[in-house]
Amino acid sequence: MASRIGERRRRITRWRERGIEAVLFMCAASSVLVTLGIVGVLLVESWAFFSHVPLSVFLTDTMWTPLFSEPRYGILPLLSGTLLSTFVGMCVAGPLGLAIAIYLSEFASPGFREVVKPILEMLSGVPTVVFGFFALLFVTPLLQATILPNLPGFNILSAGIVIGIMIIPYIASLSEDALRAVPNGLRDGSLALGATKFETAIKVLLPAAISGVAAAFVLGISRAVGETMVVAIAAGQQPNLTLNPMEPAATITAYIVQVALGDLPHGGIGYQSIFAAGLTLLLITLAFNIFAFWLRAKFREAY
Repeated sequence: MASRIGERRRRITRWRERGIEAVLFMCAASSVLVTLGIVGVLLVESWAFFSHVPLSVFLTDTMWTPLFSEPRYGILPLLSGTLLSTFVGMCVAGPLGLAIAIYLSEFASPGFREVVKPILEMLSGVPTVVFGFFALLFVTPLLQATILPNLPGFNILSAGIVIGIMIIPYIASLSEDALRAVPNGLRDGSLALGATKFETAIKVLLPAAISGVAAAFVLGISRAVGETMVVAIAAGQQPNLTLNPMEPAATITAYIVQVALGDLPHGGIGYQSIFAAGLTLLLITLAFNIFAFWLRAKFREAY
């Protein structure tokens, strides 16, 4: 009798474990299925778009005017606005985020770090629409009043600066985690040889943590590339093929928002263009992530 009860309990335990394993597998597979669904929708709708607009025209035409009577669908103006805003944002977030990470990891007291880091991470929870109005109503007037009096009301510079402020927590937090993960033996050895704390941080710890720092930068770039509300509010939503950040411009995400609000009829070629733009954005993000994986693998081999 006791053996039968024990066998029954073991059978119930095995079925329970299999059930839990199945639930966990479904949870893990759901992200893959959602990703495949998104890619599938983008490919199907983009195929319909490219059946009317040749890929060569899409990639080389310098005009993006889907709302005109004679529409043109060259992605270069949107692509230049996206990359320019990302570049400006990384020029702000990269140095500041890395400097904050080095200070919190190597120079700040534990009490100060425990107070500042949550506050810094809280910055990433601020709604992006708030950042957009901050760029339009504070940063742009400040730049006009101080150093750029001829700066237009809508420009990519203000949007890029605020995007940089917005992604500082991502870079600073992840870079600080990477620096703190470096074994203390490297710190102690460098200090024992006579190096200062700053020299140790720059010449020893940063190269050792470069894979994590690089991942933080790529995550920040991906976040900047996909930003919507800041550029939609502050950059002007005017497709403009330019490398001058003091001019208005539109990004891929801002155009998607503009069309999604009903400026073009559903199902038309103009509406389908948002899927082609979204596919372009997906490929850009994928390229950055592949580069991050390659960079991490390379530096792991080196160190």
